[in-house]
Amino acid sequence: MDLRILCCLPDGGDVMSHLTDHSGASHGSVKGYVTGFILSIILTLIPFWMVMNGSASHAMLLGVVLVTAVIQILVHLSFFLHMNTSSEGGWNMVAFIFTVLIIAILVVGSIWIMWNLNHNMMLD
Repeated sequence: MDLRILCCLPDGGDVMSHLTDHSGASHGSVKGYVTGFILSIILTLIPFWMVMNGSASHAMLLGVVLVTAVIQILVHLSFFLHMNTSSEGGWNMVAFIFTVLIIAILVVGSIWIMWNLNHNMMLD
């Protein structure tokens, strides 16, 4: 059986012509997805192994978990969400930066308010 027959879409086109969406952004390749998946597994197993091993200090565990979490966020953004600084994905990057800014304002503001309330309520 010919593989081209299996890959045809109902509208008469083939899969290769649908690798880009209507805005021109590419969807990625199998190699990119597999690389991202393997990196995600490695970045999950490192802190898991350190916690299960129990030989590292709490400060070291916290540092490794935070560093691998940040790296894993970057891996997911680049390999799975295809966020980059190219001109095609410019608006996606602007929307992402705006979202991160709003979340940071909410989190930092909430922590500041809770710390300030705690500090002022404990004074007698």
